[in-house]
Amino acid sequence: MTSAGRQSWRDLRDHIRGRILDQTFRPGDKLPRDEDLAQEFQCARTTVQRAMQALVDDGLVERKRKGGTTVRPDPVTRTTLDIPITRAEIEARGHGYRHHLIDRSTPEAPATIAARFGTPDPGKLLRLRALHLADGQPYVFEDRWVSFDTVPEIAAVDFSQVSSNEWLVRNRPYSRCEVQIYASPCTADEAAIMEVEPGTAMLVLERTTWLDEAPITHVRALHAPGYRLITGEARPGKLAR
Repeated sequence: MTSAGRQSWRDLRDHIRGRILDQTFRPGDKLPRDEDLAQEFQCARTTVQRAMQALVDDGLVERKRKGGTTVRPDPVTRTTLDIPITRAEIEARGHGYRHHLIDRSTPEAPATIAARFGTPDPGKLLRLRALHLADGQPYVFEDRWVSFDTVPEIAAVDFSQVSSNEWLVRNRPYSRCEVQIYASPCTADEAAIMEVEPGTAMLVLERTTWLDEAPITHVRALHAPGYRLITGEARPGKLAR
């Protein structure tokens, strides 16, 4: 399809970002050549190059000399904090990783989750409770809700084999993210999972993501005592998910 008029680099950036977010271009896909995009959008190659650099800075694509431009295997849309993969974080720290799916269910969404998604009716949701372990010790406990309407293919995923954290990062980029970080005493159930005393103060990250206005997932992640949240230059993997 040829654009009706000359396009700015922002127009091209937004168009390609939209194709990535709607999965027209999937993780690992190679994008059209710069000259082909310049012809399609009736713009200079320098316009394409500027748009692609913006997408590189956003963490959505990778560019290699003579290798072209590809969608990142773990594409993200930049917010204040990135969403990396917990397995990769644990292994990068030199620990052995293991993931345990505690339970999987499809209960009716409570009012608190509907409120997080910003809608009175979030539709059918999948609830996943899982534990990430480092060297066999509890590291992060996740209580996650995922929208079947926005992510219908999630119904067929075996989360005993891959964590929902890793699968969502690799398969469902988001356009908007909201994060809350706070300390909270753990409940008796959480204490049993994390192997601490009930009431122990824990670092909690609550994160909600959307694709445009459609909710993707809400997760409450409880971190083991002594966990440190480290941020720095905006690159994938800088935030413990």
